[in-house]
Amino acid sequence: METPLYLEERSLVKRFSSPLSILLNTLFIMVLFYVSWWIFQDPRGIMRMYTPFVGYMWCRWLLVVMIWIAYIFDFWPFSRSWLNNTHPVLKGVILTTLTAVIFAVMLKLFFETLLGEYAITYFSPERLTKEGLVEFYALEYSAQAILMFAAIASWLSPAWVVAAEGAPWGNLKQPIKGFSIFIVTFLLSFIVYFVVYHSNMGILFDPWQKFAAVTPPWWEDFAGTVHGNFNIAWVMCCTVIVWMHETIWERYPFSMIQTPWIRRTASFFGIIAIAVALSFFLYYAQELIWGEAIRGTRRDAAPDWRWLHVGEMAIFWLLPTLYMHFYLKNGFNGYSKVVNIFLRTIATVLAAIALYYVYYKTAHLFLGTQKGFSHPQQFPMIPLIWFINVMLINYWFMDGWPGWRLAKVGEVIKVRSVEENGVLTASFYKGAVGGIVGGVAVYFAIIYLLPYMGKALTIF
Repeated sequence: METPLYLEERSLVKRFSSPLSILLNTLFIMVLFYVSWWIFQDPRGIMRMYTPFVGYMWCRWLLVVMIWIAYIFDFWPFSRSWLNNTHPVLKGVILTTLTAVIFAVMLKLFFETLLGEYAITYFSPERLTKEGLVEFYALEYSAQAILMFAAIASWLSPAWVVAAEGAPWGNLKQPIKGFSIFIVTFLLSFIVYFVVYHSNMGILFDPWQKFAAVTPPWWEDFAGTVHGNFNIAWVMCCTVIVWMHETIWERYPFSMIQTPWIRRTASFFGIIAIAVALSFFLYYAQELIWGEAIRGTRRDAAPDWRWLHVGEMAIFWLLPTLYMHFYLKNGFNGYSKVVNIFLRTIATVLAAIALYYVYYKTAHLFLGTQKGFSHPQQFPMIPLIWFINVMLINYWFMDGWPGWRLAKVGEVIKVRSVEENGVLTASFYKGAVGGIVGGVAVYFAIIYLLPYMGKALTIF
């Protein structure tokens, strides 16, 4: 029988009455975010890693390694006893330090040395510098390649656990189970990377590296750009939809499929289908608001930036979703599962719009970024993912301290909900048909209203 993850086994209870625990944790993660941002990322701060790609690489890979620790290796080699009895602050410090060390070793030994020195030059800043590139661009190009690998891994690594349910290794013990999933997802990430991003690296150099990469890339005519941002868009959406599926959607509706292999296959490829649809919707939403993209231009009118902004908008949705799941226990739990999921989705979309507006209005005032949507120094995915990393450290590694604690043996966690058997019935199919019809109607209503909504939400 498959062993549940530690994150699934544990139960957290509030230390204080609501909403004090929520407010306390919100304040804690905001302080932790800003202090760590100032130390590591802020261009006015100490380490100034926001170049932007060096800082982006680090925040991306810290996310991936945390997923490996919590979801793939299930906190191995740490025992359940250690996880349950160690003070949350000490546990957070140890596991966060481990996360940073693992990536630092991977960065230097695997990417920059093994791949960069013996296989592909652009993974090594030193080799790029020796070939005549200035140090800044050598660092940026190398970091760009390494972070894109992380973007793909941050989708595939959790997807195998969440959608494919760790099959066929679900019943194995750690670390055999962890290494099996790690090797397969790492290999898949490598294959996807070379198909969707290697060509982008090939065109960064003059002349284009046509004997080492397909140039122009295969997506040029379809996407209206040679830039790999086209693939960043749908890959980022895959990352976001995986966590929607795992958190506020409770793996619904694929969880209703009783046959394991059909459920896992449908979940894995269903997530991709939803993500691709979302990426195209967000791209064409920009055309309805800002006008048609013009190839050959720069900044917010260019197709390559529009595709990048698709991924950015998706991350704006992910942050409030994780906040709702971690600290509000999914928010809506008193109705049927379908209604709960619908209300959560609407609430997080509205929260994402509000966050989008506030970020672009104020971020340049306190994060050291530049004002505007498409300035080369304006990468909202970096602070947003950095904030998500802080939330993961707090919730995964620190058990929600200081507002939450591990429940004691026999302590009951009260979450108001409606129990459902999750079996496909005739009423489900009637509801599905009604949902499709209603969804199509809502889609066309949104398409009609988007230009007016865009004007009403003018930021600059």
